[in-house]
Amino acid sequence: MGGSNHVMKQKKVLVVVTLLIVFLIVLSMFLIKNNAVQEKKSTVLNDTVKIEGQPTQGENSAPVSIVEFGDYKCPSCKQWGETVYPKLKKEFIDTGKVQFSYINVLFHGEESILAAKASESVYRQDKKAFWTFHKAIYDAQPRVEQHDDPWVTEESLLRIAAKSVPDINQEQLTSDLRNNADILDEVSKDDALVKEHGVELTPTIVINGIKLDDPFDYDTISRVIEEQVTADE
Repeated sequence: MGGSNHVMKQKKVLVVVTLLIVFLIVLSMFLIKNNAVQEKKSTVLNDTVKIEGQPTQGENSAPVSIVEFGDYKCPSCKQWGETVYPKLKKEFIDTGKVQFSYINVLFHGEESILAAKASESVYRQDKKAFWTFHKAIYDAQPRVEQHDDPWVTEESLLRIAAKSVPDINQEQLTSDLRNNADILDEVSKDDALVKEHGVELTPTIVINGIKLDDPFDYDTISRVIEEQVTADE
């Protein structure tokens, strides 16, 4: 009987060890797969995005820089601004962890250029007013099924400015929309950054030089920010 009990105990131990080994193998496979998925969620750029002269919110001392490449004609940019940005601002920009910048993308041609020129003009006149005007342009964007219809015009932009940022000089804004080479040069600088960093979709979100594959994945945004904050400590 004693020998039989000893054999049974050995079998039980063997079963437990086998189950433990299987568990560790499954866990390892899960972690490897999870890490692979995480790696696919972002791309490290060769250089960080230069934000000098760009509209920027947050503390200069913030350890993390986030850049949105956006197009005022883009419905997804409007959606991002309404869903992701408010959480980002409350949790990270307003708490001093993130400095947030916006760069114009011109994927929709003349209307994108015109809206970008208007935003650059307002920014030059009043840096704080930029963000109010910026949101107002997106608010004026038509429903998704109509977004391809022409709606960005000199008249519409002047009307949006008059309503959202009434202290802005309308004559200067009009002049900037029509023939100000300096304003057009600022728009061209944005376009050069778009090309330099291989931006192909809007919105594109870049966190300390890390370009996210899915700008709407807030869990990944939060994780990358916290990783960058920790790395800076």
